[in-house]
Amino acid sequence: MAASETELHARVSHQLANIYRDILTSKELEDLAAELIAEMLRSDRVRNPTPHKNRWDESDVVLICYGDSVNRTAHYEPHTLAIEPPLLTLKYFLDEYTQGVINSVHILPFYPYSSDEGFAVMNYVQVNESLGGWQHINAIAKDYRLMADLVINHCSSKSRWFDNFIHGKDPGRGYFKTAAPDSDLSQVVRPRTSPLLQKVDTAQGEQHVWCTFSHDQVDFDFTNVQVLIEFVRIIRFYLENGVRLFRLDAVAFLWKEIGTSCINLAQTHEVVRLLRTLIEHVEPSAIIITETNIPNEQNLAYFGNANEAHCVYNFSLPPLLLHTLTTGNCTALKKWMMGMPPAQNGTAYFNFIASHDGIGLRPAEGLLTEGQINSLVACMQRFGAKVSLRSNNDGSVSPYEINIALIDAMQGTEHGPDKHTLARFLCAHAIMFALEGIPGLYIHSLVGTENDVERFNNTQHNRAINRHRWHLDCLEEKLADENSLHHKVHQGMLNLLRIRTKQSAFHPNATQFTLHLGEHIFGFWRQSADRQQSLFCLFNISDRVQSLGLGDLNLVNMQPWRDLISGETFTNMEHILELQPYQAVWLTNVSSG
Repeated sequence: MAASETELHARVSHQLANIYRDILTSKELEDLAAELIAEMLRSDRVRNPTPHKNRWDESDVVLICYGDSVNRTAHYEPHTLAIEPPLLTLKYFLDEYTQGVINSVHILPFYPYSSDEGFAVMNYVQVNESLGGWQHINAIAKDYRLMADLVINHCSSKSRWFDNFIHGKDPGRGYFKTAAPDSDLSQVVRPRTSPLLQKVDTAQGEQHVWCTFSHDQVDFDFTNVQVLIEFVRIIRFYLENGVRLFRLDAVAFLWKEIGTSCINLAQTHEVVRLLRTLIEHVEPSAIIITETNIPNEQNLAYFGNANEAHCVYNFSLPPLLLHTLTTGNCTALKKWMMGMPPAQNGTAYFNFIASHDGIGLRPAEGLLTEGQINSLVACMQRFGAKVSLRSNNDGSVSPYEINIALIDAMQGTEHGPDKHTLARFLCAHAIMFALEGIPGLYIHSLVGTENDVERFNNTQHNRAINRHRWHLDCLEEKLADENSLHHKVHQGMLNLLRIRTKQSAFHPNATQFTLHLGEHIFGFWRQSADRQQSLFCLFNISDRVQSLGLGDLNLVNMQPWRDLISGETFTNMEHILELQPYQAVWLTNVSSG
């Protein structure tokens, strides 16, 4: 073996020992390391990644969508109609309606599935034929950096693997976590209210399989190394098909040990580190993002020592920002931001405020009081939200997730609806786009999609309310109507992104400091790595006009300052800004464009 491959083998062996030391012999660990490296490398050579290298910059923006978020009818000769492959329609939408300001796309699970809108995967290496084929995925990956889900905690009960598990056949035999029904599972952390174990009849007799999320989503047993091998093969296949960002779905629950919480266990963190090692020694530009909808401190632990996830979801941002804008008080948001450690080079926060899922409330634990959370839930319910619950260890239930379209969540304050929906919505995104980290923008936020009550009524699934499917003709008509909210949202978003992607001070790892401007003005300062650009990001998060003197900011008064959003220039440092309700200001000394 070449020296680099020898080093890789030693590193992988060490990581495997941390996971399987009590399960495998030393010889088995060595053999497993060799097999995993062979599966990942195939005919490629080992490539050595540069430690602490940022694989992103200020131009990176990720659009989050389903493969069929936008659909259209295609016309074929002679005079026949058919549904165009939605992935082809998505490519058209990206090219026509993101206008060069979005360079990456997260296509939510595009595999055959049985439930949960794709997250009960039946086959990891097929494209759902209702969406298109790998040729359509490849075409998108050619022009946009592609994020795909690695649904690593569980798969569908309708999958071939689970059918083989039931019949005692390979591959699948031994792939799924089981437990005796009288096991002490009292400490297990649950994100749902459904029973954890499901009884199934198998060739080996009655067994009880572990189902963290639903009885159609059966959890894998990673103590069986064949499961790990399968996922390394899947990762390699995704790399070959253009995937460069791997979203590890529900990864916090991956390793289970009865008598523990079965979340965030040491073996889970080591599996993430192992997968990173294998991936980046084949494709150093690839990025791992962990999806861990858990309290803030636990979430940050997935950075490791800059050797685990490249990016972690900033899960606390959505509930905190929503609380801030509905109360007109930024105290909690500011306190959280002051306590957030800067991401080391080679790591970054993944910021978002809306996605295919709802607004998680566990990440707000310890940041908002129980009273504040309950008030937020009540406010969102008045705006049409559906609230999902989770089971607690004491048998009680508590709010887990608010399900609502973000434009509807922004229709007012805790005092009720008002006339500031658009301004409040754009303010929220101006905050998110300006923060340290990489922004992720949900397609329905880009075009201002409202609650899909009909879809919820048809499915009775809470999350369906924020998973609308657009017909392209209808969407294009609304985006072309200058009087429509959809047009105003779309143009406002594109304008913010055109500005954002040209400012070196908005690099995901540029310096950030919190400003103290009272309860009603949220502010922070960004500075580029070369210290040439400073950006003061100021936001009136209330429904009243707020005054702020430029003298209250640490502005260098030897040069003019310009608000990138309004275009207004300031030379008098005694000037008083009169910030309109929900006005955003990006004040800079120099602009890259």
